[in-house]
Amino acid sequence: MSDGQATTDVERRLYELMILMKAADDRLSKGIGTGEFMCVYWPSRGQEAIAAAMGVALRPDDQLVTTYRGLHDLIGKGVPLEEIYGEMMGRTVGASRGKGGTMHIAKPDKGVMLSTGIVGAGPPVAVGLAMAGKRKGLDRVTVVSFGDGATNTGSFHEAANMAALWDLPLVFVCQNNLFAEMTPTSDTMKLEHVAQRAAGYGMPGVRVDGNDPLAVKSALDDALSRARAGQGPTFIECVTFRFRGHYFGDRMPYIPKEQLAAAMAADPVPRFREHLGQAGICGPGELDRIDDEALARVEEALATVMGAPSPSSDELDHDVYARPIGFPV
Repeated sequence: MSDGQATTDVERRLYELMILMKAADDRLSKGIGTGEFMCVYWPSRGQEAIAAAMGVALRPDDQLVTTYRGLHDLIGKGVPLEEIYGEMMGRTVGASRGKGGTMHIAKPDKGVMLSTGIVGAGPPVAVGLAMAGKRKGLDRVTVVSFGDGATNTGSFHEAANMAALWDLPLVFVCQNNLFAEMTPTSDTMKLEHVAQRAAGYGMPGVRVDGNDPLAVKSALDDALSRARAGQGPTFIECVTFRFRGHYFGDRMPYIPKEQLAAAMAADPVPRFREHLGQAGICGPGELDRIDDEALARVEEALATVMGAPSPSSDELDHDVYARPIGFPV
């Protein structure tokens, strides 16, 4: 395969992932908003470029630790939609048979080791995973994804210090959507850029346009290469925006309307679609086909989930003890 064809395939794959992430998030919003089904979730709409780049740059054996706002990250790493939606809606087809919920989706055979429900809880776990890979002599990198608010937690600082001190094969990916829940980043830190924090630990800190999947992928490629070469961790700040608030139903009174309108006008999904067309990588017909396939995949997954049962009481002590203990509940 020529370099040109490889580049074309990568860019097409980036768009396929981005449009699937958008379709999955849009369908959840529609279903909850109309009362078709009920679940809780923390939208990632607007942040697709970052997760798509991770999905393309990471190898199947690389590991990922993400957060409760991880719908897009999970899709990027290859977790089937049925298993994501299944967890969100408490059905047996979920990745944890419907018992983990939106905050705790994991799929180790796809490299998704943990989704954390506590802000800043992911980096220390990622340090342990990266240390295990290094001690075993594996050519594997761990990536931990989190928001800007997580960088104000003690757990993040301890993890960053240990990762740098021990030259661990770890990449910190900060999805800076400019708000830590409802608080602007400018109100939570004195530094102008989150990536500046990396200097305090002696690791590279890179700041990229988080709405440009090619820029994110380039930064990831460099960081992954450093990690595999034994040169230690990298911190990547991906500047983006969150279109739907902290949680679904959040009316976002804390976000200036002009700022939200400007961010949505620069939506990374249609922007990248336009790039593919202008670059001659995909014609209108192919782009429409990709869009339609994403919508169909989402509807098929949702139908599977809605037709699946909820976990029975027999599941209560499964996955809790090495040997289930028989006692009345």
